[in-house]
Amino acid sequence: MKQNESPADRAFRAEVRDWLQTNLSGEFAHARGLGGPGREHEAFEERLAWERHMAAAGWTCVGWPREYGGRGATVEQQVIFHEEYALADGPARVNHIGENLLGPTIIAFGTDEQRARFLPPIVAVEELWCQGYSEPDAGSDLANVQTRAELSGDHWTVNGQKVWTSLALEADWCFVVCRTEPGSSRHKGLSYLLVPMRQDGVDIRPIIQLTGTSEFNEVFFDGARTDAGNIVGAPGEGWKIAMATLGFERGVATLGQQVGFAREFEGVADLARRTGAIDDPLLRDRLTRSYMGLEIMRLNAVRTMAGVAAGAPGPESSISKLVWGTWHRELGELAMDVLGAAGLVADGEPYDLNDWQRLFLFSRSDTIYAGSNEIQRNIIAERVLGLPREARG
Repeated sequence: MKQNESPADRAFRAEVRDWLQTNLSGEFAHARGLGGPGREHEAFEERLAWERHMAAAGWTCVGWPREYGGRGATVEQQVIFHEEYALADGPARVNHIGENLLGPTIIAFGTDEQRARFLPPIVAVEELWCQGYSEPDAGSDLANVQTRAELSGDHWTVNGQKVWTSLALEADWCFVVCRTEPGSSRHKGLSYLLVPMRQDGVDIRPIIQLTGTSEFNEVFFDGARTDAGNIVGAPGEGWKIAMATLGFERGVATLGQQVGFAREFEGVADLARRTGAIDDPLLRDRLTRSYMGLEIMRLNAVRTMAGVAAGAPGPESSISKLVWGTWHRELGELAMDVLGAAGLVADGEPYDLNDWQRLFLFSRSDTIYAGSNEIQRNIIAERVLGLPREARG
């Protein structure tokens, strides 16, 4: 318990902790710790069953307003929930994109009809979502999107390609940023469509990652269709909606993520003690700096929670992304240096990696996905510090 927590928050923490301890046992005892970066496909059906069990008990979408199926938890209580979930070694969530990205976006910008249609299946974990942002020529430069959609009567027809689409194979729906105004460019003329994945005209091709898994996918839309009403916001407002979604992505769940980071750090430190690497003054200094960075990261994340409490987080959330992405990549590098030469050898055939090798390989992407470090620095400079905009050709 945290000494500065209110009595209500202490009671909430106890309720969450007790429920997790009771339910991550018996039928779901084996689910502890399953999934996560580099193990995205591990025990997917078991994790889905666990999350639906959570839904039945009212433990999904805890921060959503009660009228939309949530618990109406305060920001502090949402932080508590994510911390306790990480401390309980709960399995990696399968509904993260729907619960933490799309759901809050529809609550903030959707119509009453969209809220009634799409929010209940997210709460119940009956429909899973993926994110259709990046393209071969539009990664961190999202404004270069070329996927197009045309309104024809009662439906949109979508044509184009998305890439790095996480969990597309498991998803039922995708929120797609596409160009709906012919001749438009950059931020103008984009729209935010909700597109069903299980239809003719949607081709999903897994991408094998450095970890040997394929969380990421290419998605090709060739005449895919969605109802005319499945647009969030007005036509041409897609950039605004897409940026709000990214703000929600960097919300309170990141504090739970940092509990996981802390456990990884403790594991690396323990590894250094067992191997004797901690006696190397340079490695010991890096471990100390990593611990300090972890504490700074948490304080910064707590500071940015003010943006969550006020609604969609502002551009300040880019600071959090820049900090944790860089820190986690450096932790992976530190883990490999602690392992030494042994870190170069797989645990088994054909490509059986240990936890530290997966950490190193997957964390290379932390400073790229959801906006690269370079893009985050530009956002901070221009929108937070008010510096002149970068020259663009």
